[in-house]
Amino acid sequence: MGVAVLGSTGSIGVHTLDVLGRHRDRYRVVALAANSNVERLRQQCLMYRPRFAVVVDAAAADVLAQTLRAAGSGTQVLQGAQALIQIAAHEDVGIVMAAIVGAAGLASSLAAARAGKRILLANKEALVMSGPLFMQAVREGGATLVPVDSEHNAIFQCMAGGLPGSGRAPQGVRRVLLTASGGPFLRTPVRALRTVTPEQACAHPRWVMGRKISVDSATLMNKGLELIEACLLFDLPPAQIEIVVHPQSIVHSLVEYVDGSVLAQMGNPDMRTPIAHALGWPSRLASGVESLDILRAAPLDFEAPDLERFPSLRLARAVAEAGGTTPAALNAANEIAVGAFLERRLAFMDIPVVVETVLERHDEAAAHSLDDVLAADAWARREAQAAVIAAAGVSA
Repeated sequence: MGVAVLGSTGSIGVHTLDVLGRHRDRYRVVALAANSNVERLRQQCLMYRPRFAVVVDAAAADVLAQTLRAAGSGTQVLQGAQALIQIAAHEDVGIVMAAIVGAAGLASSLAAARAGKRILLANKEALVMSGPLFMQAVREGGATLVPVDSEHNAIFQCMAGGLPGSGRAPQGVRRVLLTASGGPFLRTPVRALRTVTPEQACAHPRWVMGRKISVDSATLMNKGLELIEACLLFDLPPAQIEIVVHPQSIVHSLVEYVDGSVLAQMGNPDMRTPIAHALGWPSRLASGVESLDILRAAPLDFEAPDLERFPSLRLARAVAEAGGTTPAALNAANEIAVGAFLERRLAFMDIPVVVETVLERHDEAAAHSLDDVLAADAWARREAQAAVIAAAGVSA
């Protein structure tokens, strides 16, 4: 089956290609896509020989085309966001790994849904932004949606019911326990978080991830976005989803049923496990992940998250309750705030301050169309930019 890996040079994309490389008899890489990482994409093209390579950045696309021609590669280089949409819906592509970080992945993910593809969803922001509109596109397009986030994939494995977006709600579920590692600052005194650097925030103790998602993990906004995502994927109200801190990252999430049974999915913290599961579902594929030694992994600890340390969780839960265009505003404000922090224009603890400022100014509205979502996204980005400047001025 033909596979398009959107976001192939990021952590999820690299792990996906590793799994695909173990099953060349079953899958062929039709397309790879990246923003601007030309050197890594060039290496991937030479190794996996896709028909297409998409680069969003125009200058980077020209460089890639030249270097691939010089290497004798037949891969056709396409440029721009529209090319991502074309690839996601291409007739030779049956599976789309949606791993483009942030709002930039929304249009291509929607295109894959409308074209009836199997979507391996690693871009939580696309679903958080568009919410019911995305799930409607999955249903109407006849797409198959399989979550790749380790926590949502774990819930999917533990939950009796239909595929996300199938319209068949899970039966007998009392609650879902969504696990969080706690990130690099789980035990850091709150007063010390004011001087956190981007390097410290990106040094996750368990997972190797991109910079943006690493910061989200450090603030636990990542877990807040996942709460919203879980509500949409599994048709559950926020009240039925609890977040628990599990520093070992061995139990990836749990589902409790009304009869008292609690099912947990466990495994070493390696993204190739959920990727392989999503690729092969309903079959199982070898992923290359080392077997879990349950004796060496013990003990397994769980605790409630500290909302003073992680105020983003409180914000995200309120947004999950509000719905409409509020999740799009949350995501946009967070992207701007995290970007400012990574550029050293905003203090770490001011990230949730900027997000909350934007949410307080946001007028809740229903998301009747994609235009409503995009308008809320654009508005929130403008407001967040102003809030970043204000917060930086106060801190100076």
